[in-house]
Amino acid sequence: MKQLNNHKWSTEIIAGIIGYLTTVYIVAVNSSILSEAGIDREQAMIATILASFVGSILIGLWAKVPIIVIPGMGVNVLFTFSIVQQYDFTYAEGLGIVVVSSLIFLITAITPLGEMFKQAVPDSLKHGITIGLGLFLVLIGLENGGLIVSGDYSIITLGDFSSSTVIVSLLSLAVGIILFVKNVPANFLITMIIGTSFASMFGVLDTQKGSMLNVNGVLDLIILPDFSHIGELFFWVAVLPLSIVLIFESMGLIHGQLSMLNRPNAFKNANKSSAVSALISGFLGTSPTIPAAESAAVIASKAKTGIASIVTGILFLLTFLFIPYISMIPSSAISPILIIVGVLMMQNIRHIQIDDLTEAFPTFLIMFMIPFTYSIADGMAFGFIAYPIIKIVTRQKEQLSPILIVISSLFLIEFIIKAIL
Repeated sequence: MKQLNNHKWSTEIIAGIIGYLTTVYIVAVNSSILSEAGIDREQAMIATILASFVGSILIGLWAKVPIIVIPGMGVNVLFTFSIVQQYDFTYAEGLGIVVVSSLIFLITAITPLGEMFKQAVPDSLKHGITIGLGLFLVLIGLENGGLIVSGDYSIITLGDFSSSTVIVSLLSLAVGIILFVKNVPANFLITMIIGTSFASMFGVLDTQKGSMLNVNGVLDLIILPDFSHIGELFFWVAVLPLSIVLIFESMGLIHGQLSMLNRPNAFKNANKSSAVSALISGFLGTSPTIPAAESAAVIASKAKTGIASIVTGILFLLTFLFIPYISMIPSSAISPILIIVGVLMMQNIRHIQIDDLTEAFPTFLIMFMIPFTYSIADGMAFGFIAYPIIKIVTRQKEQLSPILIVISSLFLIEFIIKAIL
């Protein structure tokens, strides 16, 4: 508490409230994505709330920094569409993969392996993953909003623009973009509220979804991880891409946020907190947590300590009272957020070295193959396999690290196994 000698408690509390308002959308959005993996949406909301509460409290107490920790966008898509749907794991088995991947993340956070891993993988491949995840989120958002559908003569085509659902999605998207570019506080939350109002006006709001709630049985609704396939190769094939995404996303976000605070010395504890939070997420029944990009709003609100994160965590716990109302939010009000977040992730395209095709080509493979294959793992594999091949052919093998070669070999082995089976 000594950090507050020259800093007002009120500032930290207000910043914590702002942090909550800018990130509470994750309860509706994450539960919507996880429901595609076969879990009841109410269960997904409970897991999301608990994970956000634990993660934000943990980093506030341990690292003492104003960073909010919530289930990660992009990471939840990887969990749902790659691990559960593509590899055909059950939801509980997918959580087992979350726990193991988070353990690997934790090992890198508490040992020198983290820095070695960071240096081993080229920035171009890291950017490719982020951009690819962004494109995938945009695709899912457009699909969920009915703006694109399967075509009769093409893979995808425009949806029915006379449909009330599509009209609501378009209106909600327009509102979301306007609020975001004008930097309106809590823009995602407001977008969902207005989008739900539009759905009610056009008669596409299902009010029955919010009529049931069993808070007394919260613990009974938590799905525990299943490790029964840990001895099988495909279990570890699924662990690899999730571990890579967790490590790099958390490192990048924490580094950027601590730079805003001018507290680089807090990186180790913040990274450890993030890893432990991700690990706990698996036992709480959700995809892994990561530091929220919206933490920048908390820091911009003059927060300097972990008090703000703790306030946000407590407010997340109070969100249990609003589960019946959150359940009513339709996909047409959620899809604009997926699209906007996806576009934000695609901003990393400015870092691509277009003038060096040995770097650019593997990056393009990752960013395009993730949405085109509807698989984050396969998209990553294309880029990671192509990178060392291109470097060897162009006689630049000195740029290849042993760790990168091992990762690329594992992805190649995965493709070979798929071809044989």
